[in-house]
Amino acid sequence: MGFVFAHIVFYLTLALFASYLGLGIFSAIALRKYLRKNSYINYNSLVLSPLSPRISIIAPAYNESKTIIDNIRTLLSLYYNNFEVIIVNDGSTDDTFNLIRDAYDLIRVNYYFDYRIPCERIKGVYKSKNPSYNRLTVIDKNNGGKADSLNAGINICHSDLFVSIDADSIIEPDSILKLVKPFLEEKEKKVIGTGGVIRIVNSCDIERGHIREIKIPQKLLPRLQVLEYTRAFLLGRMAWSQLDGLMLISGAMGIFDRETVIKAGGYSIKTVGEDMELVLRMRRFMAENDQKYEVTYIPDPLCWTEVPSDVKSLRKQRTRWTRGLVESLRTHRKLFFNSKYGRLGILGYPYWFFFEWLAPLIAFSGFIYTIYLIVRHSMNWPFYLLLFIFVYSFAVCLSTWAVLFEEITFHKYKRKRDVLKLLSVALVEPFIYPMHTYFAIRGNLEALRGKKGWGKAERNGFEKKRRTRIKLPDNGSDFN
Repeated sequence: MGFVFAHIVFYLTLALFASYLGLGIFSAIALRKYLRKNSYINYNSLVLSPLSPRISIIAPAYNESKTIIDNIRTLLSLYYNNFEVIIVNDGSTDDTFNLIRDAYDLIRVNYYFDYRIPCERIKGVYKSKNPSYNRLTVIDKNNGGKADSLNAGINICHSDLFVSIDADSIIEPDSILKLVKPFLEEKEKKVIGTGGVIRIVNSCDIERGHIREIKIPQKLLPRLQVLEYTRAFLLGRMAWSQLDGLMLISGAMGIFDRETVIKAGGYSIKTVGEDMELVLRMRRFMAENDQKYEVTYIPDPLCWTEVPSDVKSLRKQRTRWTRGLVESLRTHRKLFFNSKYGRLGILGYPYWFFFEWLAPLIAFSGFIYTIYLIVRHSMNWPFYLLLFIFVYSFAVCLSTWAVLFEEITFHKYKRKRDVLKLLSVALVEPFIYPMHTYFAIRGNLEALRGKKGWGKAERNGFEKKRRTRIKLPDNGSDFN
């Protein structure tokens, strides 16, 4: 029995490494193609063009009093000519709404809308008396959670495209220009969603909602997550976009076709992984109605958000991700190896099933089995050490590859010592993997018990000396 289990773990590890290697190669090809194509693009033409599509930016806000004013200021200053900003006050219990009302001189207005997607009652729609803020709309509604707030915003807006973001994230000024480009370029298929790279803002210098200096996080946990996010976005999602198997657009920032979202039923309030679940449901809707479509990915860094800096917060985030993954896979199990859904059913869904959900469970079993062999004095130490060196070397090489991708593409970390710090973290990260395995096991147990809700996210707000910290993001990871 132990011999069979060891072989299962060994071959699964080989398959996992082969998939990582394949995704890395696809990402390299796609990145090279993207950079070459975009070197000739003049984004200013989109700003000046009267034909650029109108976009609604929907930002749910719940108890965001520490950062909400600066974040709204950042959203209103985005580099695009035809957009509106919709802030959804999701029944905040602090003074979030009062701060917005006073800062932007809001008054309640008569506003026609229809509840095309179910959501909690909208108590009022507000606009500013100051013409300078005519792009801003504020919704005050009963508390229903992030997904419910996004549904309310979708009901209110009248644009063909909408951007969903976290109200306390920091958005790059030209992010909308880059997100909207795939919708304008694609002629044969309907683009239903586009996502971009999410970067980590911990330890960066922030002033009035804008990043003044990008720095590597000072603490070890956020620094480890910089490496993890770089690997997940540049190596993972870039490849899955190329392979037409993308299952996730990060909840921190993504742009969607509004009508497709409405027809698919909007965001689900029954899952904590509403971002993944929505993409899967939209893709199923398009495939089942025989419509040609595409879900794309932009490798440019578009959004900056805070990650957990302590183990307790990281545990809450990762167990929530696992619950969301389990719920999405269970809800859309019809996709499993189903050729009707194209590469999503043949490649995308099975990958997430075996390597994102099942692999941590097998890894945990492997840890238990290793302890059992040690206790029984049955461990083949030469083979174990050889296998450990192989796994460790591959993990370090993969992370180094991700850092190399970052350096030859967008080069956000200008100081050489920051890059060296990332590379040094790559040497440490494999030893942290058991902690992530524990989080995955705990998340599965919570899903099995039917646990709901997000849990409380700790935020520090704006700090002195132009530093701020934002929010725990809701991004899945393609490489754990």
